[in-house]
Amino acid sequence: MNAANENKPLGATGKCPICGKPTEAQYRPFCSRRCADVDLNRWLTGSYAIPVVESEPDDPDEDRRET
Repeated sequence: MNAANENKPLGATGKCPICGKPTEAQYRPFCSRRCADVDLNRWLTGSYAIPVVESEPDDPDEDRRET
C-alpha cells in the first residue's frame, strides 16, 4: 500500500468491494444496486460474521467461585 492510499477513507478507492468495477455515486461504495443487494444479503445471512472459538475453563470449579 502506498502512502497516498493510507489516508483515504474506506470506500474512497473508487472500486466496488463486491465486483471491483468503478463505483457509482448513487450506490457508493458499490457500482450498482445489484452489488449493494449482494452485500446486504451477506450481512443478513451472517456471511460476514467473525467466527468465535469458545474455550473451556482451565479450572472446572472456576464457574462456581464466580457466583
